[in-house]
Amino acid sequence: MATVALSLLPGWLLGTALQLQQTGLWHRDAYLGLVLLALLLLAGAWWLRSGRIRGIFLAVCAASVLAFGSVGWRASVYQGQALEPGLEGRDLDVVGVVAAMPQRNDLGLRLRFDVESASLDGARVRLPARIYLGWYGGAWSLGEAPVQLQRAPEDLRAGERWQMRVRLKAPHGSLNPHGFDYELWLWEQDLQATGSVRVAAADPAPRRLDGQTWAHPVESVRQAVRDRILERIADRRLAGIVAALVVGDQAAIERADWDVFRATGVAHLMSISGLHITMFAWAAAWLIAWLWRRSPRMCLALPAPTAALIGGVLLATGYAVFSGWGVPSQRTVIMLTVVTFLRLGARQWPWPAVWLLACAVVLALDPWAFLQAGFWLSFVAVGVLFATSQPQPPGPGWRTRLAAFWREQWVVTLALAPLTLLLFQQVSVVGLGANFVAIPWVTLVLTPLSMAGVLWAPLWDLAALSAQVLATTLGWLAQWPMASVSVAAAPVALSVLAVLGGVLLAMPWPAAVRALGLPLLLPALLWQAPRPAAGEFELLAADIGQGNAVLVRTAQHSLLYDSGPRYGPDSDAGHRVLLPLLRAMDERLDLLVLSHRDTDHTGGAVAVLDMQPQARLLSSIEDSHELQQRRPAQRCSGTGDAAQRWQWDGVEFEMLHPMLQSYQPGAKPNALSCVLRVSNGRQTVLLVGDIEKPQEMELLQRQLDLRADVLLVPHHGSKTSSSGPWLDAVQPRWALVQAGYRNRFGHPAPEVMQRYRERGVTTLETARCGAIHWASNDAQPPECERERSRRYWHHRLP
Repeated sequence: MATVALSLLPGWLLGTALQLQQTGLWHRDAYLGLVLLALLLLAGAWWLRSGRIRGIFLAVCAASVLAFGSVGWRASVYQGQALEPGLEGRDLDVVGVVAAMPQRNDLGLRLRFDVESASLDGARVRLPARIYLGWYGGAWSLGEAPVQLQRAPEDLRAGERWQMRVRLKAPHGSLNPHGFDYELWLWEQDLQATGSVRVAAADPAPRRLDGQTWAHPVESVRQAVRDRILERIADRRLAGIVAALVVGDQAAIERADWDVFRATGVAHLMSISGLHITMFAWAAAWLIAWLWRRSPRMCLALPAPTAALIGGVLLATGYAVFSGWGVPSQRTVIMLTVVTFLRLGARQWPWPAVWLLACAVVLALDPWAFLQAGFWLSFVAVGVLFATSQPQPPGPGWRTRLAAFWREQWVVTLALAPLTLLLFQQVSVVGLGANFVAIPWVTLVLTPLSMAGVLWAPLWDLAALSAQVLATTLGWLAQWPMASVSVAAAPVALSVLAVLGGVLLAMPWPAAVRALGLPLLLPALLWQAPRPAAGEFELLAADIGQGNAVLVRTAQHSLLYDSGPRYGPDSDAGHRVLLPLLRAMDERLDLLVLSHRDTDHTGGAVAVLDMQPQARLLSSIEDSHELQQRRPAQRCSGTGDAAQRWQWDGVEFEMLHPMLQSYQPGAKPNALSCVLRVSNGRQTVLLVGDIEKPQEMELLQRQLDLRADVLLVPHHGSKTSSSGPWLDAVQPRWALVQAGYRNRFGHPAPEVMQRYRERGVTTLETARCGAIHWASNDAQPPECERERSRRYWHHRLP
């Protein structure tokens, strides 16, 4: 019977995984029907418990159906509470409570807000229970004239009740191949709408109603501790590291530091990991046992070892909740609880049962954690350590402990390398040495000092000093040649085989058996992303919000036209979208074309140029532009002998605009947009940046052959572009619009889209499509990433 019961665990994992593949949800009654069916199957498994194989099979099926039905039912109920489309973009007056400690940056702050009541023009409306708001203050340029927006108060705290005017939209994010699924993250965080606090002069000022409430006491304490750390440690970088280790605020760590941590393979240490929770539990258990033994009465009531076990797990659970209750913390607390339960009952389960139980419980609490990289890294690492652990002799010396520690690091590094490549297409070569130094330093020095600073603040100064030592060492390692390597994203089947190969190599088995892991690794490591045939080319218009970024690939060359927008001081399309995309495709750019100086076209250029040192820069930016210091740019030219034309693998590239005489003092940036024509004689693409009607007329007057199959819509569909004569000359079959969802400029303008429809042109918008794929050798229309990788949590525009 125990075997049948344990078989429920893999069944639950299987059912959860299958449900997460659904592209659309069924009616919730269908999921309830599956739950009832699962209960019948469980009854059958109980009845057949004496029949081993049939009972196990029925138990697995029952658990799978139960997980599929219960997760689907939860998702359908949650989806039914979504923001009504008619409320998007409207000014809503809301009353609610700040649900988590706000995340501040140079532009303002982001906060989670539990809605208690909402109204539109005085009439009550229903909103999702929790929304995600941005409160941006200072001088902003909205439309033509700059305006002054009210800044959020410095003392805004979690747990406070506020009344404010907001403008909301449905959860919508960029969707690109191999990119971060922002909409899944919002879904998992129970955030069913995003928006901004309205703080212009014409809006009623946000108002704190009754101060601190008891709605979110843990978040309030976390914020208080974080704020004390930031006030105590003057260096913002070091304060962010300490805050991440104490309260789990990973957003406090600066992006440059994250880049170093990832390059050296120690990013897992810069959050509250299972190692930190285990250390805390061990220290708490030791202290409780020591105190417990001081009282004979307490020892008579409950043995000290029992009290230490229970107390250690309870305090570790409290620490995990205080630090944000991430997946590694959940996994560790569950495993500690199971081990404690078994010890108290004088029982011992095999490690696979403990491991599967922890997985199943985490997924029962949060099914969508199954799609998190942290879930897989955490559980694979623990599973490998379970499987390869060796019994230690009684009272081992320091040499034995050191050897065991080194062996564990080597095993985990070897086993996780293929998984890291699968998830991030990048692995740290110096990671083993970096972890050998960083793990004991972070575990035994930095984290204890950071945590002890909660009781005595001067210890945070020592924690900052130890963080500085660590950051300096890791920065030195990150500068080594080949500190990290990247490979193309292999197909899922090859990647899974590579992960199995890495696990096989890490197992304590005979060398001949472990060597069988190498053939499993090689196909994924040697995989190369398919490229167009000679004489063909393909295009990928990335989903980067309000801006342009188009990747053009031939058989052996690549070009990136524009680099997307800058979202904020520490966030741009280069880091968030283009670098992961180029890394996953193992792409080496020959040329970066920046059409003009506007930041929605050049925002990600620094990140791209740093990643692609071999790429040339072609642009219309002025000589004094900051990018000229990174990489001197050649001017775009479409004039006479200076016109730029070249051929790659049988594909012709020609710059049509601007002409050399266009570079006049005071010329508008849009008027200098580089216009690039790409053609193989059968198919043509026209990339035009932000040209406007005068430049369209200028191109027409030069009597150029402007016909194109695919047109990047000028200026994101602005009213200033896409004139009728221009469209009549280009005669595109497909027009691609790169514009942000519900952007403040109203792109693409309805009247512009009407002109395209009147001419029978099919328009595709990245806001609706996600990234857009097109190939010259395929008669099919462009494909949308939202259709390729659709899941039920993805936003669907009407």
